[in-house]
Amino acid sequence: YYTHRIVEDPEWSLVTVPPLTELCLQHIVHNFEKNPILDRLLPKHRRKVLDRLSTSLPLTVTANLISDEDYWKRCCTERWQVCDISNYGDSWKRMFFERHLENILKCFIPDTTDPNQVLELIPLCKDYVRKLEVDQFLPPVKVDQKEVRDDLSDTGSDFGLGEDSVHHYNLEVLTTALPHLEELHLSYGVKDCGMNFEWNLFNFTYQDCCNLAVAVKMCQNLKVFKLTHSKVDDDKTGLLVRNLLDHPCLVELNLSHNLIRDKGAQALGKLINHSRLEILDLCNNQIHHLGAEALAQALAENSTLKSLNLRLNCVEDKGGEAISRALLTNTTLKSIHLGSNNLSEPTATLFSQVLAQNTTLMSVNFSCNHLGLDGGKQLLDGLAANKTLTEFDLRLTEVGQETEYLIHQIVWANWEAARLASLQHPPSKPL
Repeated sequence: YYTHRIVEDPEWSLVTVPPLTELCLQHIVHNFEKNPILDRLLPKHRRKVLDRLSTSLPLTVTANLISDEDYWKRCCTERWQVCDISNYGDSWKRMFFERHLENILKCFIPDTTDPNQVLELIPLCKDYVRKLEVDQFLPPVKVDQKEVRDDLSDTGSDFGLGEDSVHHYNLEVLTTALPHLEELHLSYGVKDCGMNFEWNLFNFTYQDCCNLAVAVKMCQNLKVFKLTHSKVDDDKTGLLVRNLLDHPCLVELNLSHNLIRDKGAQALGKLINHSRLEILDLCNNQIHHLGAEALAQALAENSTLKSLNLRLNCVEDKGGEAISRALLTNTTLKSIHLGSNNLSEPTATLFSQVLAQNTTLMSVNFSCNHLGLDGGKQLLDGLAANKTLTEFDLRLTEVGQETEYLIHQIVWANWEAARLASLQHPPSKPL
């Protein structure tokens, strides 16, 4: 008797056996953390390895080894839902390191978080960080807060916690170690604190300000500095200004939504003429006519500032008239925002002369002031021969619909003429 047996697997095929190259690539990917040999691979093999690498590999391995944008794109999109690469110089790697560092700073708790979390990251990210936006700083955790806080009230002093207890992370070490840092946007406070709300969570202490002032001064390549919603008062403004005088690169300063009064505005007036500032935003502070007069004096002598925002202050007509007189001689300012400043007809009357003589201003905002019908007519007369103003906001100024319409027609004609001129003579691109 004979038995016929098939010893081969009928479903077996040579096609299912991975090539040796593929097995080697799988091994490289699996052991990449221990043996990152990316630079030794052929371009086609390197591409396959990069596409398979895990985004959870330690940054000590990937930071200075992998420059492939597709890999860093995966790192970003797997971690954050919204990723707008245009805000990061169209670089996914830059986006990852800036946002990663920002997240660490937002969650850093002094005296609790290990400082090495930041220090160890600096050599890995220093070549890629150009801008930092930190919209919260956490204060130290105090164990005895609940015992002290028996009676809640509306003032931070009732919690029994002095300023010494709420100093935040000191940025000096960080800013001096980031050679390419050009923009710094900060807000001292806590987001989403919910039922744990306490006033002391929003204290920007004088010591915090001292540390920050030194950090900004040491950051020689800084071009944009924004410190908003941080209760910056006159004393802290003066301290910041002293450290920003003669800064070699700073062109934009934003101190909006703070507590700056006339004394702080006077200090900023000195800064305007001892720096290269082009943009100054002081929106929503407490600046009155004395502060406005100091800023006006600086404007009369300045030759660099292009934009000044004083919206939501209280400069009134004394301040408005002082600024108007300064603009009769100033030849560099292109945009000014004086909305919501308790201005009325006297300011409009003097500003009409500015509209008639100034050939630099392109944008003016007087919204939410009480200029009145006569004030509107004065502005209309001043605009009669103006050819440069292309934006003029007169909403809620009581100038009358007809006057506002006629002003709009003049401004629109100027805008259209500027647009046509730009089409005929486009700006030359830098080499």
